Amino acid sequence: MSFEDSDNEVDQKVGSPSDATSTRPPSGTNAPLLKSYTYATPLPTDLKPDQECILGVDEAGRGPVLGPMVYGICYCPIDRQDELKTMGFADSKTLKEDERDSLLDVIVSRPDMIGWSVRVLSPMDISNSMLRQEKYNLNALAHDTTIQLIRDTLDKGVNIREVYVDTVGPPETYQKKLEGLFPKIAKITVAKKADSKYPIVSAASICAKVTRDDVLRHWIFAEEGIKDTISREFGSGYPSDPKTVQWLKKNMDPVFGYPNIVRFSWGTCKTLLDASGTAVRWPNEDEEDQRRISTLFNRTEKDASELAEQKRQYSTFIAKTPPRPVPQLMQDMGLKSVIDF
Repeated sequence: MSFEDSDNEVDQKVGSPSDATSTRPPSGTNAPLLKSYTYATPLPTDLKPDQECILGVDEAGRGPVLGPMVYGICYCPIDRQDELKTMGFADSKTLKEDERDSLLDVIVSRPDMIGWSVRVLSPMDISNSMLRQEKYNLNALAHDTTIQLIRDTLDKGVNIREVYVDTVGPPETYQKKLEGLFPKIAKITVAKKADSKYPIVSAASICAKVTRDDVLRHWIFAEEGIKDTISREFGSGYPSDPKTVQWLKKNMDPVFGYPNIVRFSWGTCKTLLDASGTAVRWPNEDEEDQRRISTLFNRTEKDASELAEQKRQYSTFIAKTPPRPVPQLMQDMGLKSVIDF
């Protein structure tokens, strides 16, 4: 189903009718995805107080121009890793959709030993984050999301001793960053292709991927009047996919842009909007203040005439009033009152 996590691997089944028969995961949503949200399971029922656990982190949907990016974590007791290895977890990109769904069913069926959570980042939040005035790119967003999920798990009382993360950016730098933030975690490993090396990361990738697929499969458009008219044939969702680009061209409003499923900060969208959209310029507050000030120095003939009349009336009024005594200080300094301007 949905969009693969590698630009070289795509699945063209997004939004196809057969998707409607798939079992929905508990981490999906039945509302328009306007804000990011977190889904988390309760603690494993067999987890003992202070029992040491291993935790894995992975994501789905980093590259597509459509839909959310989802980060997932999965954790279990360290002494049950061998049991985890027998469950058949693998990198979600190497599995078919029904295989991923089946593996999530396995995870869901083991609340005794496995806990997991996902952070679903809405397209709107992704775009707003990347378009901030201060620099905040997709790597920073990914790091912060991972950190949040780990902290949330620690705050629930889970004794995490080992963490394995599929890297975003240079693994050495990322690992040092996490080690500095979580000094009480005995071992943190950040590695490329961690989802194919460590079963706990593979399990996290399943949680993230199936959740993202479900959100897209059941996408609810927040914009009124388009849900029955807009096509769901998104293609792969990657900017390099001609079907995706064609969908973007067909479903772009020249003034309002795209529906909320689109990450409008992506270069593909900007290029299409620049080429086919209607330019709208909104003056900011600084420009408006500057405009008001500039009007003081660019008076029309009418403004000059009104000012001259005010000066004449004021001067006449002053001239007809009895003179006021000049303060002694002004006399000593040789100063005179100003009666005109």
